This record gives sequence, C-alpha cells and structure tokens, in this order.
Amino acid sequence: MNVLFGFASCFTVSNLYYNQAVLNKIAETFNVTFEKASSVATLMQAGYCSGLLFICPLGDIFPRRPFILGLIAFTATLWIPLCLTTSFPSFAAISFLCGATTVTPQLMLPLVGDLAPPARRASSLAVIVSGLALGVLLARTLAGVLASFTSWRNIYWFGLGVQWLVFALLYIWMPDYPSKNPDTKFNYFKMPWQIVQLLATEPLLLQAALVAFLHSGIFTSYWTTLSFLLSSPPYEYSSVAVGLFGLIGVVVIVCAPIYSRLIIDRLVPLVSAIMGLVVETVGVAVGTAVGSFNVAGPVVQAILIDLGGQFTQIAMRSSIYGIQPLARNRVNTAYMVVSFAGQLTGTAVGNRLYAQGGWVYSGACGIAFGGFALIVCLVRGPREKGWVGWGGGWTFRREDLPPNKRERTTDEALEEAGASKYPSTTNNDITDTLGAIDLVQCHYALAI
Repeated sequence: MNVLFGFASCFTVSNLYYNQAVLNKIAETFNVTFEKASSVATLMQAGYCSGLLFICPLGDIFPRRPFILGLIAFTATLWIPLCLTTSFPSFAAISFLCGATTVTPQLMLPLVGDLAPPARRASSLAVIVSGLALGVLLARTLAGVLASFTSWRNIYWFGLGVQWLVFALLYIWMPDYPSKNPDTKFNYFKMPWQIVQLLATEPLLLQAALVAFLHSGIFTSYWTTLSFLLSSPPYEYSSVAVGLFGLIGVVVIVCAPIYSRLIIDRLVPLVSAIMGLVVETVGVAVGTAVGSFNVAGPVVQAILIDLGGQFTQIAMRSSIYGIQPLARNRVNTAYMVVSFAGQLTGTAVGNRLYAQGGWVYSGACGIAFGGFALIVCLVRGPREKGWVGWGGGWTFRREDLPPNKRERTTDEALEEAGASKYPSTTNNDITDTLGAIDLVQCHYALAI
C-alpha cells in the first residue's frame, strides 16, 4: 500500500512541474513573451496553494477513497485541453484549475498517518515523502529531455496517460476507509479560521510549521539560484546538463524509508529534525564556500540538502500527525500552507540576493535560514507541552515503542481524538470511528 501511495504521489505532484522545463517552448508555441509564459508556472503553483487551503481540509469529512479518486479523474479529464488548446489564456486558466485539484498526495499523507502504527509512522510516511520529492525531480528532467528531442506537448500527453494509470491502480487496490467525522456539522466557510486556530493553539504544530517554512526556503533558494550559477562562467553548462544535475539526490531520496525505519522511527521527531537541519546547514556552508569555483561544492550541497531535508520533513510530519486525530487533514493543511509560503520566500529572497551579490549572498541566506530553524527547534523540547521550555527532558529515544508501549484507556483515546473540540460529535461516534481505524491499522501494519 505504501508503494502504491508513493507511486501515485510521485506522478501526481509531477503535474505541477512539467511546465517549468518547457516555458521557452510554450512561449514559442503561443507566440507570447517568456515573462508571460512563466505566468503558467506561477498560476499552477497558486492553484496548488488554493487547493491546499480549500480542498484538502475536506478530507476530514469525506470518505477518502471516493474523494481521492474523484479528484484524480477530474484533474485527468481537465488535463486534456492542456494537450490540445491553441489559446494561451485558456491554457493558463486550466493550468490554475489543475494545480488546485493536484492535491491528492496531501490527502494521502494524513491517511497514512491515520493507518500506520505509531512505531512505524515515520518509515511509512517516508515512502510518500520520497514519492513527492522524486516527482519534482523526474518531472523537470523528463520534461526537459522530451522537449529537447520532441514536441513539448508530449510531456503533457505523458502526464495525461500516467494520471489515468494512477486512477486505475488506486481504483483496484485502494481500500475504502470510513469518514473520520461522519456526523459532525462542518461549516466550510469557517474552515480557514479553524486552520489559523490550530496554529495559534497547538505549540507543536506551530514549531513544525516554522521549521518547514525555513527548510523550504533553503531548498528553493538553492535550486532556483543553482541554474544561474551553472549557466554562468566558469561552468557554462547546457540546460540539459543543468536539468540532469537535479538527479544527484535520487539515491538519498529513494533510501529514505530505510533510514527512516532505522533512525527516525526510533528517536523523538525533534531530535531527527535537528539532525537533518544540521546536515542541511553544513551542506549549504560547504556549497557556498567553494561553489563559485568548484562544482564539487554544489554537488555536496545538493546531496546534504536532500538528506537533511528528508530527515526534517519526515520527522516533522510524523510529529504533527499525533495532533487531533480527527482533524489531521486540517493539521496537514496548516503545515503545508506555511511550508509553501517558505518556498515562495526562498525563491524571492534567493533570486534577489543572487542579483545583488551572486552565489555567496544567496548561500548566506540559506545558512541563516538553517540557523533560525535550529533556534526554533531548541527553544521547545521534544516533550514540552507549552510554547517554550524543556519540560520532560531531552531523552533522544522514543518512550512509546514496543514493548514499552502502554495500552491506552478509553478516556485517553477519546481525549487524543479531540472529542472535547467537536461537541457535535458524540463519544459513541468517535469510539466507532477509532475502532474502525484501529482495525484497519492492524491490516496496514501487516502490509508494511
């Protein structure tokens, strides 16, 4: 099941990045300026952000199987005009809509958080997170290669075919899961405010979101300015070579489930996140110091950013999925919206600093982001219940792993489910839902 979700996440998130490698071809085909063609990438990312905010939280209400399948089928159908249209305004508008509905991986991640046993949550999430990272890398590389030797529209036809393949595989193999809040009176228009409330009332979520913001800034600042560095003296690499540079971290990404099982699953999430941030910051420092004159710097930086980033993302996601189990999709939305803001910030700040002082200035920004992220981690310990402090100590190993895991009482299970936060949902409803999820967890644990 994890492999299926990972495959689906990889080739779903790819929809967002195919266009980035073929913007020059799009400009030629539609006879528009490159600046106008680049708005396609911006609109698709804006659509994705809209989907995160207004579609993903509905996963807390709707049964996930029909919801996910419906979104994939809708996106795949809407994708057909992108392969055929000769109107640039239509192409741009449809790109925005496809971006908004390409959020199914963000529905799968909370679902895995529901189904995976706590002792295996990080390694299970690692498969999906690796799929997302691979989708970003493969989309750009594949689109660049295809556009160099064939029509750029072929990558869109490929995207259409693979989306229907994902739909078919999920239709056959994805089990049905009960709605988490079947009888809750849910006000859609209050949903954005509820997400803000989560950030304002859950210290762990705010801490994880801030770390994600800063990590995303490091990642996008590097990959945005790297193309400027490699296409300029002393390197002057071709666009194909620059695109293939992104494949350096594939091995690190593919191995994420292994080191997640061996390390991240056994440590408290905050410790794993700190380890990842240290690795990332060291990588940025090395790349910044030698990248201007030796290509080994950016290579080392790419590897360490991917490795540290995987540690940080997987650990932080593993920690936040323990918050309010009946609101995991809204928790995930809050986390992702802040993370997405970090991506935009990293791109904007990195570009600005590179224009002012080159590779060293943009690299210094990445080091600063890493330092701030470490401070955010250190001001609140892994067992602290409040906003700041180190209550509960700094023991590195988790205390809830078998055979030390204590059986929860009914009151503890209801409290963890957030029953008091959902007054319209009865205790019997919550018990029934948790019972169904616990039953699926048993089968899921055997499957992974």
